[in-house]
Amino acid sequence: MEELCGKSMDLMEENLNSLKQLFPEVFTEGKIDFEKLRLVLGDEVDDNEERYEFTWHGKKNAIRIAQTPSTGTLIPDKEGSKNWDDTDNLYIEGDNLEVLKLMQKSYFGKVKIIYIDPPYNTGKDFVYHDDFRNNIANYKDVTNQNTKANPETNGRYHTDWLNMMYPRLKLARNLLKEDGIIFISIDDNEVENLQKIADEIFGENNFITFIVWQCLDTVKNDAKYFSNNHEYILCYGKDIEKINIQGIKKGEKQRAYYKNYDNDPRGDYLLTPLHAKSGNKNSIYTYTFSNGQIWSPPKGTYPRFSKETLRKLDEENRIYLDRDGKRVPQKKTYLKDVGERMPPVTFWECSKFGSTRQSNLELSSIMGKGIFQNPKPIKTISTLIDLIKLDTEEIILDFFSGSSTTANAILKLNSEDDIKRKFIMVQLPELTDEKSEAYKAGYKNICEIGKERIRRAGDKIVSENKDKEGIENLDIGFKVFKLDSSNLKSWDSSMDNLEQNLLDMESNLKQDRTNEDLLYEILLKSGIELTAKIEEIKVGYNTLYNIGQGALLACLDDKITQDVIDEIPKHKSPFMDTKVIFKEAGFMSDAAKINAVQNLKQFKIEDVRSV
Repeated sequence: MEELCGKSMDLMEENLNSLKQLFPEVFTEGKIDFEKLRLVLGDEVDDNEERYEFTWHGKKNAIRIAQTPSTGTLIPDKEGSKNWDDTDNLYIEGDNLEVLKLMQKSYFGKVKIIYIDPPYNTGKDFVYHDDFRNNIANYKDVTNQNTKANPETNGRYHTDWLNMMYPRLKLARNLLKEDGIIFISIDDNEVENLQKIADEIFGENNFITFIVWQCLDTVKNDAKYFSNNHEYILCYGKDIEKINIQGIKKGEKQRAYYKNYDNDPRGDYLLTPLHAKSGNKNSIYTYTFSNGQIWSPPKGTYPRFSKETLRKLDEENRIYLDRDGKRVPQKKTYLKDVGERMPPVTFWECSKFGSTRQSNLELSSIMGKGIFQNPKPIKTISTLIDLIKLDTEEIILDFFSGSSTTANAILKLNSEDDIKRKFIMVQLPELTDEKSEAYKAGYKNICEIGKERIRRAGDKIVSENKDKEGIENLDIGFKVFKLDSSNLKSWDSSMDNLEQNLLDMESNLKQDRTNEDLLYEILLKSGIELTAKIEEIKVGYNTLYNIGQGALLACLDDKITQDVIDEIPKHKSPFMDTKVIFKEAGFMSDAAKINAVQNLKQFKIEDVRSV
C-alpha cells in the first residue's frame, strides 16, 4: 500500500516526466544527456554566448523555489467561513508562494482569470522574503510582525522584488486554462521589470496590452516634476490565440447615439453616410431611391457601396429616407447587429472606470473610514473580469487579494447576470499597525479585513436586490482555509531521544490535527478541488468519506472494521477509477491491511493508499 507524503506536487518531477514522454532517448540511467538533447533539438539550440537575457542576482534561486514542493497544507476554518456547506468560493490565509504550490495538483489548468495587485515596491512595505530552506517557518515569522522594509538604499531593491514575483508568476501560469488571462496592476517603479519577467514566463507572443488607468482625478500640487495620475494593468494570455475578449458593454452615452426615427421594427440604429473619402472615380454613380429621391456622392467623395448593394439595402428598408426628401439618405446600422459591446481601449479614464478616491469611498461605505488604504475600485476590476467571455462556474483567482475588492466585484457581477463566477482569494495575514484605524476597529490583520468585507458586501448586494428573482440563490459565502505545516509528521533524525521519536511515529498524524484537517490535505494531494462535496457515511463506529461521487473514498479512523471494506464498493465511481485512502495505523494488523487491499481488488479498486 503506497503511503502519501506530506509534500505538494513535485513540479520538477512532473517536468522531467513530460520530457521523458517527448524525448525518452535523451535519458541515460535516469539522468538527462544534454548532448543528445542538443542533437534532438537541432537548430533550436542557441549556442551563442552573446544573447539577449534578463537576469539578476538570485534569479536561479527564484526558479528553484518555484520548483521546490511545499511541506505545508491548508487547514479548514469553518468558524471563520460563511455558508460553508453551500459555497464554491475560497478564502485562503497564507503566504501565496506556498499556497500556489499547494494548488498545483487540484487547480492545474482550471483558472480562467487571474487578477493581482502585488506590492509596488515603494520601499515602505515589503514583507515577502522567501526562505528556500523552510518557507513555512519563515511565513510564521513574518506574520508575527517580523516584517522588513525594502528601502531603495538597499543594494538589492529591485532584485528582492523580482525574486519575490518570479516564482509566483511561474506557478500562477500553471493554474491558468489554455484560454485563460492574467491582469497585473503595477506602477512606474517596476513596470519595466515586470514586463520582462512576464515576457519570459508567459511568452512575448502572449502579451496582449498595457492598460493605462487614470487612478487619480485630481492634480498633486506637491509633485516635484509631474503629477503622476496613472497606473498600469499588464495583460497576458496563456495562449493568445485562444483568448476570447468580448469587449466592454456600451454605456448610456454610446447607446444614446442609436435612435429609431421611423419606427423600424428592427429597433434602434445609427445613421452612417453612403459616401467615403477614398475610392475609384470609375465607381461613381447616381441612384434613385424608392421614394424618388436622387442621390450621388458629394463632390470629392466616392460611393461606400456598389450600386447593387445599395439597391438591396433600399429594398430591405435599411436606408433612412425622410418623408420630405430633404435629408441626405443614410444607412441604418442596427444596435442589435453590432451588439451591446465594443472593443476596449487602452486608456481607462477614472470617470468611467473608477479612481482611487472613489474606491476609498466604496470601502468606507462598507467597512468604515480609514480601514484600508487605496484599494482598487470595484468598477476597474469588474470591467476587467467582464471583458472575457465566460462559461458559468469559471474560477477567478487573486493571490494578492488585500481588502478583497476582487471578491466584491465578482459578487456584484454575479448578481447582475446569470453567470456563476467562483473566486479564490489568497492573502498573507499581515498584521495591522496598532496605531491604524483598522487595528482600533478590531482587525488585527489584513485577512480579517478582507473576510469581513466579503461578508458585508454579499449581504449588502442581496439586500439591495431583494426584489430580484433568484437573488436568494446568489453564492455570497466562502470557505476559509489557513496555511500550516503538513498534518503528517516527518522523521527528525536529529532528536536526542530516539526511543520517544520511534513511539511518536507509531501514528504519523500530528496530535493537534483532526481527521477533517487530514482529509483536506488528502484532497490537495489527490488533485481534488477544496470545494468538492463531501458525503459522510456512517458505518458502525467508523466514518467513510465519499468525495466527488466516488472519485475518492477515505476512512481515517484508528480501528477500521470489515464493514467499512464491504461498504466501499457500493460507492465506487462509475465514471473513473476510484481512489481509496486509509490511515496507516487504522488496521489492527498488517494482515488485516493486506486482506482489505485484496478484497477491494475483487471490485477493480486498485488504487489503495495510506497516510
